[in-house]
Amino acid sequence: MTGTPVRLDLSSPSRGPRGKPPKHFVDLTPEQRVAAVTELGEQPFRAKQLATHYFTHLTSDPQAMTDLPKATRDKLAAELFPRLITASRTLTADRGTTVKTLWHLFDGAKVESVLMRYPNRSTLCISSQAGCGLACAFCATGQLGLTRNLSTAEIVEQVRAAARSLADGEVPGGPGRLNNVVFMGMGEPLANYKSVMETVRRLVAPTPDGLGMSARNVTVSTVGLVPAMDKLAKEGIPVTLALSLHAPDDELRSELVPVNTRWSVDEALDSARRYFDATGRRVSIEYALIRDVNDHAWRADLLGEKLNARGRGWVHCNPIPLNPVPGSRWTASDPAVEREFVARLRAHGVPTTVRDTRGSEIDGACGQLAAEEDE
Repeated sequence: MTGTPVRLDLSSPSRGPRGKPPKHFVDLTPEQRVAAVTELGEQPFRAKQLATHYFTHLTSDPQAMTDLPKATRDKLAAELFPRLITASRTLTADRGTTVKTLWHLFDGAKVESVLMRYPNRSTLCISSQAGCGLACAFCATGQLGLTRNLSTAEIVEQVRAAARSLADGEVPGGPGRLNNVVFMGMGEPLANYKSVMETVRRLVAPTPDGLGMSARNVTVSTVGLVPAMDKLAKEGIPVTLALSLHAPDDELRSELVPVNTRWSVDEALDSARRYFDATGRRVSIEYALIRDVNDHAWRADLLGEKLNARGRGWVHCNPIPLNPVPGSRWTASDPAVEREFVARLRAHGVPTTVRDTRGSEIDGACGQLAAEEDE
C-alpha cells in the first residue's frame, strides 16, 4: 500500500450551513449561468467562457482563466466556484493505475472515489451520498449510516478532478481521457435522484455546457428502488442501469439487502426489464459473491431461471468477488466455487463476466477509508 498524493490541496474548503453546500456554477443550467454572471455585473458571454474553462479545460482556477480580465475572473471564481471537496488522503495500487481518494466535503462529511486506468480505457467510481441509509449487511458504507445527500456540483467535482488528473498525465500511461463513470461509490444513487440525474445531464451535455460523455458510458447502480428505477426509464437518457441483486431468493436477499422487504427480487427484476424495454440498454446484474452465503450452485440456477423468465438478451450478469471489510464475517468465495457459479449462469445462456477487482490492498470497498478516519 502506498500513500502517494495526487493533486492534494489541503487548504480549507468553503464553509456553509451543514448539509447545504454553497451554490456552485455546476449546479446551474446554462440559462441560469447566464443569469448568474449578469447579476454579478458581467456580460452574458462570460458564462460560456466559464463553462469552457470548467468542462473543457477542467479547471476552476481563476489564474488559468487568462481570457478574462483579472478582476473579473477573481470575482466570478469567488462567487461561482466555491471549494466543495478537498482531497484528504490518496492511495494508489496496481502500479499507480488505481487511485483511491478520500474527499472531505465543505462541512466535514467524507466520501470516496476510485479512478481505475486500464490499457484502453479509464473508469471512475463516484459517490452520490456521504454514507448510506440502506444498511446492506456486507457493505462498508452501509455500516456508516447516512450523513447526507451530495449536491450536483459535489458529485461532478469528483469527475472533474479525475479527468484533470488523467489529462495532466498524473496516472501512469501518459496523458489520457476519462472514458467511463459509474455511480457505484458511497451511497444509493437513486435515493439522491435529483442530484444524480442533474449530474448525468452535466456529464452527457455537449461541451462546453457539459463534459460531452456518451450516456452509454455512464452507469447508475441501485439496490432496487423500484419507483425510482421506473422513473429513470422515462428520462430519455440511456445510461446503463446496474441492479445490485446479490441473491435471487427473497429470504436471503432481505437479510443482505434490507430494502428487499419493500421491493422483492421479482419486483426489482420486473422493473429492470421495463428499463430495458424503454431504453434498449442491457441491464447489468451485480452479484457480490460471498463465501458460503450466496454462492451456492442452486442459487446460480435460480438466478438464471429468473432472468430467462423475463426473456433473453436483456441482461448481463457481473459476479463480483467480495472486497472484504476488516473485522467482517463476510469474505470472498473460494475461486472454485466462483467458477462453478459462473458456469451455471452461462449454462442458462446468461452472458456473465466476473468483475475485475482492484485496490483490495488499499481498502478497495467504498467506505473503508472514511470508516478508518472516524475510528
